[in-house]
Amino acid sequence: MKLLAFESSAGPASVCLAEDGKILLSMSRNDGLTHSRTLLDMAGTVLREAGLTPADVDAFAVAAGPGSFTGLRIGIGTVKGLAWGAEKKCIGVSTLLAMAHCHREWRGIICPAMDARRAQVYTAAFESDGHGNITRLSPDSAISAAEAAASADRSKPILVCGDGAKILHAALLAQGHPQVFLAPENTVFQSATGVALAAEGIEPVSPEELAPEYLRKSQAEREREARLAAQNEK
Repeated sequence: MKLLAFESSAGPASVCLAEDGKILLSMSRNDGLTHSRTLLDMAGTVLREAGLTPADVDAFAVAAGPGSFTGLRIGIGTVKGLAWGAEKKCIGVSTLLAMAHCHREWRGIICPAMDARRAQVYTAAFESDGHGNITRLSPDSAISAAEAAASADRSKPILVCGDGAKILHAALLAQGHPQVFLAPENTVFQSATGVALAAEGIEPVSPEELAPEYLRKSQAEREREARLAAQNEK
């Protein structure tokens, strides 16, 4: 199955073309431009390099969350538009699972971490056998780095990756975890290659069914609820 995969959950943006678990082409940018300006351009470049059109792709995969609310909306909106136009299906992938698949050669525990602000990280724990097999150990969650560190397995080496990696890495060291490692600088961030690899084996859905997984309410929603609560107290 040919997949065109997208990652726009944080600062970097990337697009990847894969077939049956093999990465064919990929492109990434981290130059500060908004994802709405870069994703479609990158997708067009990758498809042209491969001599393909959207109609030649079997499905479109995307990091569906957690992550930046705006970034997720842009990525999912892009995939929905391409899928509708090409009459194809979509695959939504956990951003954290995709991050773990970027490091599937690691043998041990993988703890992706994204800076969720408000003194929290988006994180989950996975175990990798070093041969491409990733097993989920905990659900995606938005918790403090200290909480995540407290629940981490101390018996196996831990690899930390993601834009919140340094936050979680520091918390793990502070709690005395004996084998903690930061992902290399050139592979620490989220990537569409992980989305493509994680999408293998996930049942595609229609564009209408594809939805983001935010894990928590947006700042705008929280502020609105606070205003309503204050009004009700008057």
